[in-house]
Amino acid sequence: MAHHGEILQEAIKNSGISISHLVQELGITRPTIYRKFKEATLDYSFVKRVGEVIQHDFTNDFDTPVQSQLHFTPPVVTPSTVTRQQVLQAVDQDCTKALMALQAKYIALLEAYNELLLKMYGPK
Repeated sequence: MAHHGEILQEAIKNSGISISHLVQELGITRPTIYRKFKEATLDYSFVKRVGEVIQHDFTNDFDTPVQSQLHFTPPVVTPSTVTRQQVLQAVDQDCTKALMALQAKYIALLEAYNELLLKMYGPK
């Protein structure tokens, strides 16, 4: 199985987009992205968000189970073919995306708080 963090790091490096710009767009901190580079498996929604920022399609970079969830272009659906289950899946995806955005903001806030504590009180 491919190491997701390494694949992500290589794609970011090849994109020419700076880490500073990337973390600003994602709403995370530099230490967070560097921790992600060390992770063997990454959440597909995070990888997709990074791909959107650096304009890179990770569909062919990951193994088969992850590939099916990384498609960047949604399928064309006509109103006559939309089922109740498809509508519910779309709602679930929107909720997941909103939750991931809140999680990223929360992590960034916690990291900023930790940095402030270190500045105020120093290491133990």
